[in-house]
Amino acid sequence: MNLDAIFKAYDIRGRIDNGEIDADVARRIGAAFAAFSGAERIAVGRDIRTSSAELSAAFIAGAQGQGLDVDDIGLIATDMSYFYAGAHDVPAAMVTASHLPLNWNGIKLSLAGARPVSGDTGLAEIKALTADPPPESSSPGSVREVSALDEYVEHLYSIVDAGAFRPLKVAVDGGNGMAGVVSGPVFERIPIDLTALYLDPDGTFPNHPADPTRPENLADLIGAMQAEPHDLGVAFDADADRAIFIDDQGVPLSGSTTTAMVARWFLGKHPGATIVHNLICSRAVPETIERFGGVAVETRVGHSYIKAVMAESGAVFGGEHSAHFYFRDNYRADSGTLAMLVLMQLMAEDPRPLSEIRVEFEPYSASGEINFIVDDQAGMMDIAEQELGGSAKRLDGLTISWPDRWLNLRPSNTEPLLRLNAEAPDPGGVEDLVARVRDLIVAHGGRPG
Repeated sequence: MNLDAIFKAYDIRGRIDNGEIDADVARRIGAAFAAFSGAERIAVGRDIRTSSAELSAAFIAGAQGQGLDVDDIGLIATDMSYFYAGAHDVPAAMVTASHLPLNWNGIKLSLAGARPVSGDTGLAEIKALTADPPPESSSPGSVREVSALDEYVEHLYSIVDAGAFRPLKVAVDGGNGMAGVVSGPVFERIPIDLTALYLDPDGTFPNHPADPTRPENLADLIGAMQAEPHDLGVAFDADADRAIFIDDQGVPLSGSTTTAMVARWFLGKHPGATIVHNLICSRAVPETIERFGGVAVETRVGHSYIKAVMAESGAVFGGEHSAHFYFRDNYRADSGTLAMLVLMQLMAEDPRPLSEIRVEFEPYSASGEINFIVDDQAGMMDIAEQELGGSAKRLDGLTISWPDRWLNLRPSNTEPLLRLNAEAPDPGGVEDLVARVRDLIVAHGGRPG
């Protein structure tokens, strides 16, 4: 049992086919989480992966063995797990590997109130308890099956106004993941002409991998949008906590563009509010927030950091370049479905096509994330800081800024990689930054990965 292989910085995930995570491991984690939480009841949900039912049952058995009662909330989207933890003030576990291939699975944990569990807030303790589980209780807990769908949809429409939408033609690709569980009751309340792609949950993901961050997985959605005019396209990942949006011309929006647009919308509702963004978001994000009278707060990459800073600052909204979007009124949790509804509300208030609305939020060119294989990530970042010039900071990896451009190098938590993101006023400036970093890394023994 190699726990180092499955316990990551923000959650727990491993491969099924080489035994990194199996029923025994899930049972141990269930017992460990139950003991760590100090709760009397927890909630457990799962995605549609073929291994999820077995792992969920094992996790529940482990929690029961510690004397905890369990609300089995069944097949759900991950954001429903966060909602349940917040609305019912109970710890929750979601068995899912998010966007990863079908031979992976994992567990996302949250404490009562939807507070995150990460390396800094309990994951190390849970890992230790998994290695050495506490003794079982003489009085096992009970299990009850609970549906969270209706109250979750009511919750969504307590944040957005179902009566404020305008008719839109929308194409949605669920990737055969968990978006299909939520989509029916969500769309039946609003005037949407829906083109549905792969909304039937299927744990074999027969049409394409449920990872919308990879352009090839957007091909079917964009093709459907080009076959006849659409106002908006939405692509969800497997557990539906993340969404990528496509404009009316079939062009994807970056997470930064969506963050900036939604930030402006929230500042119209909450003047002067604080908005959180991670440090690899485009400069357009803090510039938009400040231009519309808000307070921009920068954080490290990762949901646990975003949620913690939102709690500390009282932020109304937070966004990541990776297309995770967080909402104060959603217990500071991310939700792909809620992000979609907010974007539709924005489009209801602005009659222009989305391809026109987005333009003012995209003044820069970006590299996207580029990986380099580097054995000594810390040493390479030191070299980059010494040789590239500019103004450096170490909030998360190494960020180097110049008046009109910036780059960030972050080490992977699980692989010998440095991840580069760069931004400049034009494509030529981005190419120059990428070339400088690539040449430097190669000169010191690294290589593109």
